[in-house]
Amino acid sequence: MYLCFFKRPIDFLGSLALLMAIWPLLLVVWLLVRVKLGSPVIFAHERPGKDEKIFTLYKFRTMTDARDATGNLLSDKERLPPLGILLRKLSLDELPQLFNVLKGDMSFVGPRPLLPQYLPYYTEEEKKRHKVRPGITGLTQVSGRNDLSWDQKFKIDILYVSHITFWSDLKIVLRTIKKVLRSEGVQAVPEFVAMDDERKARATPEKKRPA
Repeated sequence: MYLCFFKRPIDFLGSLALLMAIWPLLLVVWLLVRVKLGSPVIFAHERPGKDEKIFTLYKFRTMTDARDATGNLLSDKERLPPLGILLRKLSLDELPQLFNVLKGDMSFVGPRPLLPQYLPYYTEEEKKRHKVRPGITGLTQVSGRNDLSWDQKFKIDILYVSHITFWSDLKIVLRTIKKVLRSEGVQAVPEFVAMDDERKARATPEKKRPA
């Protein structure tokens, strides 16, 4: 009942109300990013959403385009200035995703949208995470995402998709707010193994050692 009739209206009205309430904050962040980090201010990236439909996800830019002497981009850590670290720590870089929620690309709560290049590597069970709109936050994000393997993350995503209720979404939102206020589990430059690389390595048989 909640998923079919109430979740989307709550997302729409909630995102609209929040955008109207925090537009001065959005303007301040936009100006800071424009002056300190340059243009474009908004980072746009394609992600698979509900039913694997590709949409454009919006975030505030957090890194510069600094390059080495040969013209190659520096590492993420070297391109992440103090402003970018602060935006990530406070999750302010995620605020433009409210427009994604307003448009219907995303929900407040749901599995996080990952890269399109990962699509061929999901199992049939894991593909169930795309039966609902992806979220700004989700059960995995409040369950220690940085300490979880990809298999564990997807199991939690499927658990969420199988038991969506208003109260479960509310609890996830409240836990997210608590984590943001305490800056829990936030890594400016997270270290992780790309899902496609992990699965390719698993699918590749080890070479036999010479006798």
